[in-house]
Amino acid sequence: MDITQQRTSEGGDYCAAVLDVFSRRCVGWSIADHLRTELFVDAIDMARWRSKPVSTIVHSVREAQTVREAQTVREAQSVHFLAIRHPIARGRPVWIDRKVASSCENPPVTSFFGARQIELLDRRTWAIRAELATAIFEWIEAYYNPRRRHSALGYVDPMDYETLQPKAATAA
Repeated sequence: MDITQQRTSEGGDYCAAVLDVFSRRCVGWSIADHLRTELFVDAIDMARWRSKPVSTIVHSVREAQTVREAQTVREAQSVHFLAIRHPIARGRPVWIDRKVASSCENPPVTSFFGARQIELLDRRTWAIRAELATAIFEWIEAYYNPRRRHSALGYVDPMDYETLQPKAATAA
């Protein structure tokens, strides 16, 4: 999970995204004009509703703000496993749960936001927030998840990859 900001003439919009690391599919996302807890919680809720996981692992590279929000999520919902860490480069890692997540700095989400920036956001300026939100929705749901091919998946799109790997998907 990560959060980015995009400017419009009306001000900034924030987008939180949750990726399924197995298939690279964006399973949860939320767009808002603020960085309050709802942005984080809405993205997690969408991911849990869409993928119906046995447990939830959230890996984020955000600062203390995400730690506070993660604690709110954990208190508000039955998240079975929630690990939030800071990158090692920014100091000592902080864990909310005693279980340990990956030591990498979340490259799949970084790649997702980089692709979104190049393939969508850098191509034009955005006048109003609603226009930007619609464009992000269309990019994720009509292009990224069903059609964008990934080298990490053998040049298959995320939805086809999940279909082709049903046993591995349920085991993960």
